[in-house]
Amino acid sequence: MSSFARTDTSVVGRWWWTVDRWTLLAVALLIAIGTLLTLAASPAVAERLQLESQHFVLRQAVFLPMAVATIFIVSLMSPRGVRRISIVGFAVGLLLMMATLFLGPEIKGATRWLQFSGLSIQPSEFIKPCFAVVAAWLLSEQRRREGMPGGLICCVLFALVAGLLIMQPDFGMTAVVAVVWIGQCFIAGLSMIWIAALAGLGLTGAILAYAMIPHVASRIDRFLDPASGDSYQIDRAMDAFGQGGLLGRGPGEGMIKRVLPDAHTDFVFSVAGEEFGLIACLIIIALFGFITLRGFARLLREEDLFVLLAAAGLLTQFGLQAVINIGVNLNLLPTKGMTLPFISYGGSSLLALALAMGMVLSLTRRRPNLGGLP
Repeated sequence: MSSFARTDTSVVGRWWWTVDRWTLLAVALLIAIGTLLTLAASPAVAERLQLESQHFVLRQAVFLPMAVATIFIVSLMSPRGVRRISIVGFAVGLLLMMATLFLGPEIKGATRWLQFSGLSIQPSEFIKPCFAVVAAWLLSEQRRREGMPGGLICCVLFALVAGLLIMQPDFGMTAVVAVVWIGQCFIAGLSMIWIAALAGLGLTGAILAYAMIPHVASRIDRFLDPASGDSYQIDRAMDAFGQGGLLGRGPGEGMIKRVLPDAHTDFVFSVAGEEFGLIACLIIIALFGFITLRGFARLLREEDLFVLLAAAGLLTQFGLQAVINIGVNLNLLPTKGMTLPFISYGGSSLLALALAMGMVLSLTRRRPNLGGLP
């Protein structure tokens, strides 16, 4: 039974009766599953790296309360508040992304992180949700205010973000940001000619990346023809699913995580497959699908274009990231270092996803007095 009466006019009371509690529950379940899988997968990785067995568990425990608090605090905000923190976050994120190019350490051939007091932060993770909201604001303002060059400004900002991501380099995140942005432009009413042109530009960029960047070509070639190169991680991931079967080998009983380099991050889904089985994997997929589809369902009657564009962009981003990670684990997509939302280890990813989901919960709250959601 709820501890809040419907007549409660406090901030938290109003939040409780207007927020989508089913989505909130699904997110809480994903966080709980992520905590369990971090406990299952990360000790083996830590020991292989000659660290304390609970090294990654303890580091994730530092960020987890911050993530929960972020979801709650941001979901309390109004759409205007969401827009304001996104503008500030976008500006700060851009500066930090520029700083990574000069101050960030090179890890696996990429400069995406900054070091602060022993902790690493990946600014581009925070750019994703903030840019989606900023783009929604600019596109909606162009429709609302005659003469406002929102679309042009949005194009310039996208080019800046994409350029910085490519310089890191991070082509996977560039693709995610591009797909979300083009989707927002389509919803905002951009003509199909422009949508086709943008899609063609993206396809041209992908072809050039394949032709000019060796590691991109290598990943695609290995996906199309595993015999053409090293497919060790994918082979071990597929072994994990095969050994897990329907119900899994049991918590802590998995063996593949001991030899899988990114078992706690990019390939945590395969650890779930081996230790908890097919049914657990289907539950995880169902939770991602539920959150994404329920969010879109709550937008069907939304009349505020900004809210519609921002929430649709954030939900697309969330769902697409899950599809890419799971697709890589199942050898349905070329390998790409992308975390599974709320489940993979990673402080920056966890906090950025908490920010994004807090925004979604805020934007999809019922606001009858504003002509919003029923």
